[in-house]
Amino acid sequence: MSDSPKREHWGSKIGFILAAAGSAVGLGNMWKFPYLAGENGGAAFVLVYLGCIIILGLPIMIAEIVIGRHTEKDPVGAFKIIGTGPWTLVGYLGVASGFFIMTYYSVVGGWTIGYLVKSVSGALCSISGSADAEQLFESFIGSPSEMVFYHFLFIGATVFIVILGVAKGIERFSMVLMPLLFILLIILIIRGLTLPGALDGLRFYLRPDFSKITTKVVIEALGQCFFSLSLGMGAMITYGSYLNKKDKILNSSLKIVGLDTLAAFLAGMAIFPAVFAVGMTPKMGPGLTFNILPVVFSRMPYGAVFAAMFFLLLFIAALTSSMSLVQVVVAYFTDEKGFSRTKSVLTAGGLIFLLGIPAALSFGVMKDVKIFLGNTYFDFMDMLTSIYMLPIGGFLIAICLGFKYGLHNTMHELDPDTNSFYLKEIWAFTIKYISPVILLAIVLYFGVYKMIVG
Repeated sequence: MSDSPKREHWGSKIGFILAAAGSAVGLGNMWKFPYLAGENGGAAFVLVYLGCIIILGLPIMIAEIVIGRHTEKDPVGAFKIIGTGPWTLVGYLGVASGFFIMTYYSVVGGWTIGYLVKSVSGALCSISGSADAEQLFESFIGSPSEMVFYHFLFIGATVFIVILGVAKGIERFSMVLMPLLFILLIILIIRGLTLPGALDGLRFYLRPDFSKITTKVVIEALGQCFFSLSLGMGAMITYGSYLNKKDKILNSSLKIVGLDTLAAFLAGMAIFPAVFAVGMTPKMGPGLTFNILPVVFSRMPYGAVFAAMFFLLLFIAALTSSMSLVQVVVAYFTDEKGFSRTKSVLTAGGLIFLLGIPAALSFGVMKDVKIFLGNTYFDFMDMLTSIYMLPIGGFLIAICLGFKYGLHNTMHELDPDTNSFYLKEIWAFTIKYISPVILLAIVLYFGVYKMIVG
């Protein structure tokens, strides 16, 4: 039996917006967006990314929230209503995506806790160069005991919040964590801009060189847009299912996407001026955060303080996203299996922890264990979800809503009391004809082309 005969709802509109924005604002914004911008021309990538958010991200975001509120079900239950038959598998794909992502996402979340501890303890202050930073990071992720311990701590923090419920747990903590995240970002931006040489980083990030815009940059921006907004994994369907009928979806979606995009943009503003100020290159790839930024902080006055603030920022971003990923699985257990919230959360948390252990050990004792195309368990799970499951899930959501169930059956969910006819029509056209084509291109590029040519 469930904890309550009635479905939970968000306590307020702002609570839903901050919780959904928290789901979207994660390590994809704070860690992945800056290094992709650094690799792909800075401002040129940012400009393309903003276009992708409008063309792809916002329409899919609206579609998922519409499905959630229309059905008031978890992803599986939702597709039993709007899809039926084999389309129900789309719901299972969403739940599986959230679950599998969490098994390795929690490991990276554990890294943020570990580096927060190292910042506070002063361990990062002894770094003198990139070689020292890389050695520290390799030693850290290669330690089985530290990896499993911090993985457990991160899961524990997530479970603690989610077990309290939608309004009393996820919403209440999002109301505190999201403002704190933006406050920390602003402080780090101010500090970075006061460093000598910071203007070079600002020019790199804000002055677009249009010659840098290539097909690769556009495809990378499309992929990052989709992944950073927590789309295709059932999170927004689940969060939308707790939304009151009186709340406006178009209005809320614009604010959620706006906050997510702002967070990603500010993350770059916090990082690039500081990187240029100490004479380092932004083209460092995934190692930008854990291999380069510790060097940047070590060369700053009061660097240990700002390092601690930065990794606290990363931890908050990771936590707000992990809450939504776990809630997807919890909603499945409560809606489809009739579990209580407590049993659902503990079951989901326990399974995620156990299946996340191989990911935690993928950089140490299991680094030589290869699964597919020479990938470690961690890399395989990342590839499986990011390259295949999420874009395919988004593609099938658009096809099912646009052609199987019919957009006319859900249009009434879109702010009926406002004069937004043209916005609704644009959204309907995009979901039916544009989004599927773009998502199919992402799947083919990442899943086929990049797998062949590398």
